[in-house]
Amino acid sequence: MRHVLAPSRLRATTNFAGLIRSTSTPIPFTFRTSTIRSSKTTVTKPPLQRNIHTSPSKMSSTQISANAVLDLIKQRRTYYPLSKDLGSLTVERINEIVKEALQHVPSSFNSQSNRVVVLFGAEHEKLWDIATETLKAIVPEENWASTAGRMAMFKGAAGTILFFEDETVVKGMQEKFALYADRFPVWATQSDAMLQHTLWVALEAEGLGANLQHYNPLIDAKVAKTWSVPESWKLNAQLVFGGKTGDAGEKAFGAVEEKFKTFGSA
Repeated sequence: MRHVLAPSRLRATTNFAGLIRSTSTPIPFTFRTSTIRSSKTTVTKPPLQRNIHTSPSKMSSTQISANAVLDLIKQRRTYYPLSKDLGSLTVERINEIVKEALQHVPSSFNSQSNRVVVLFGAEHEKLWDIATETLKAIVPEENWASTAGRMAMFKGAAGTILFFEDETVVKGMQEKFALYADRFPVWATQSDAMLQHTLWVALEAEGLGANLQHYNPLIDAKVAKTWSVPESWKLNAQLVFGGKTGDAGEKAFGAVEEKFKTFGSA
């Protein structure tokens, strides 16, 4: 992705913060104070020094270092194969993570063109049956064994997140801001990619493995029909997730000096 700024602050739940604390970099936590009420007592803590955003899910707010965020980004890797074991995570918790990311990942002009469908259990397996059936019709017989193996591997995971962009929103922005009409499809794709990465990192932080696939547009029509997806939602990617069954492969890096430039001074 281009023009992605490194975040200086990450909001997390208490158990998420605990996972972050297990990274290699020491993390200076500053826990915010608040007023807690119950049916029996009211406990007032010291007032805040500044305003704090409170999400609808009432997730607790903590302040952590940029190194902690970078550690999570570094830990995100591609894992094959995956199991159906979600550990202590529940479907509700995963859905909560997806909804929080969907609400807060940025989009151009706050257009909010990202759309998501999350599949678990039999619904997840149905997706990869659809992909298998679709590919069986076009993959040469001599190449089918390896393709069938990959489909079975994806089906063996716990779930899949389907990423879409709503073309109605994109077209509406093109009409409203004609000067940037040719840029809105690009910006929508960039926002979707940020959402994909955010969720990949978040699932990694919760102990799950994942891999990103792109079987669109081959499966688009059947996906739309099976899960009543609006016609304006264009499928972009599929994030397969589940329990890790092994280590990620080695990852090579090119010299950062060949990819980075900086100018000026403070």
